[in-house]
Amino acid sequence: MKGRWEHYAHDADLGVRGLGETLAEAFAQAAMALTAVVTDPASVRPLSPVTITCQAPDDELLLAEWLNALIYEMATRRMLFSRFDVTIEDGRLSAQAWGEPVDPARHRPAVEPKGATYTTLRVARGPEGWVAQTVIDV
Repeated sequence: MKGRWEHYAHDADLGVRGLGETLAEAFAQAAMALTAVVTDPASVRPLSPVTITCQAPDDELLLAEWLNALIYEMATRRMLFSRFDVTIEDGRLSAQAWGEPVDPARHRPAVEPKGATYTTLRVARGPEGWVAQTVIDV
């Protein structure tokens, strides 16, 4: 299975789902789905790298920590990201996220994500590969 991302409906919020051959690819695709909550990821140039690290006792909590770390970086740096290089080992995630400052005229941000929730939080390996999903509070 080639990595991809998708959204799914959930009440007033929005679900993000990353799919990939590896756990790290599924997490990277979930991050791309997060960007797509705000704008078209194709409009975001991967100009500046930002290092992100987090850890958690299990993969589900690690997904929430990862997406919340990205949301924090998006808010404090006023950036959007479109490329993610993720490594996961022993409950620790280290990543480079590449992006650029928000350009309201070009990016036309739809919403501002507030945080990843534990609603429908799921990370699992299936016959087609890995799935990493949760609901984003917008």
